[in-house]
Amino acid sequence: MRRDIQPNERAFSSKEVAEEVGIATPTVRKYGQILERNGYEFLKDGDRRIFVQSDIEALIALRDTAKPLDDTAKDLVQQQKERLTESNATDVAIPDTYETLPQDPNQLKEVLMVLANELAAAREMNIQLTNDMSQLKITVSRLQQDHHVISSTIGNASQKTNAKIEKLTNQQKDNYETLLQQEKEKSELLQKEIQNMREEQTKEWRLQNDFNKRLEEVIQKPKSKWEGLFSLFRK
Repeated sequence: MRRDIQPNERAFSSKEVAEEVGIATPTVRKYGQILERNGYEFLKDGDRRIFVQSDIEALIALRDTAKPLDDTAKDLVQQQKERLTESNATDVAIPDTYETLPQDPNQLKEVLMVLANELAAAREMNIQLTNDMSQLKITVSRLQQDHHVISSTIGNASQKTNAKIEKLTNQQKDNYETLLQQEKEKSELLQKEIQNMREEQTKEWRLQNDFNKRLEEVIQKPKSKWEGLFSLFRK
């Protein structure tokens, strides 16, 4: 049990210690583990370390040491044991002070008033700490709710975006298939027109060939030239 803590001494969190010493919060935890491994005692709130000024000085010593960290930690542990020994020796002498309490009722009343004021201040501090913890729990709860709302909003927005993208993709696919079908129909119609033109051209060629043959036959017959020519047009 540590007895080297001064009354009303300020306590620091790991984050505050990191800022005070100038190291990262994980490094504070690392140094704390090294010190505890070698026998150093921290004030604890459950598994959470509570730091006081002497602990900060120990972390600074680890930060600035040129020796292996475990060696420096052992030196710091020895220093802490010496402080605890001195503190325990002082505590042993405390009961003797009660024998020297003032016998004067007025002086005794003043001493009791001082003790009562200190007790009231301690109670007020406990109430303040309780209120702070309650407020902190409320803040954490609100942050969790806000996080849930934000996550839900992002999820809904993502779903809507994906739905829109899928809809646009399907529309583009349908438009492409429609255009492809239209182009196919146009191509088939054009091919039919080309085929009709070829058939018409073939027909014209055949008629021309037939006319040329008849003309040639008329020219070769011994009839009157004009009679043969007119006969071509009569057919």
